[in-house]
Amino acid sequence: MSAPDLYRAAERLMAMDDRAWARHANPWSVWTRAATPLPLLALAIWSRVWIGSWAWAAVVLVCLWILVNPRLFPAPDRLDSWAARGVMGERVLLRHRARIAPHHLRVARLLSGVSAVGVLPYAWGLWQLDPWATITGIVLVAGSKLWFVDRMAWVWEDFTRSGGTTEDLSAPE
Repeated sequence: MSAPDLYRAAERLMAMDDRAWARHANPWSVWTRAATPLPLLALAIWSRVWIGSWAWAAVVLVCLWILVNPRLFPAPDRLDSWAARGVMGERVLLRHRARIAPHHLRVARLLSGVSAVGVLPYAWGLWQLDPWATITGIVLVAGSKLWFVDRMAWVWEDFTRSGGTTEDLSAPE
């Protein structure tokens, strides 16, 4: 029995279709997604101290932001920015994993693991209202995600050098 494909599960959870992926390749989408969700979620959860159960409304708004963000910005005219190449590399990971060099896959898994570990201090910090634990978690999660995107940019470059194109990345029907 094989392990669940968490990358594909995340894609399904976010309802990412070809159009959403194209829009997410916009650097504004990548950078706002990298910089805002975890701090905003922390603020929303910590707001329970100030606004009580109304904090749930703030949490819902942040969750909506996370869902809308990849779709908010227009698709870029070109795919040569670091952010766009990273997004395209993620699509290669989802659609053509067998074409990715093993060293890239190992690093991608390692970085995903570091990100997952970062959730622990983040969650603890949110629960205990501990800013240092929360910040540590944010640094681990966001830092490893940015490094992951960098690795995916490399994957995209390898993919295109070997003849791959954006047409090869369409989501399965």
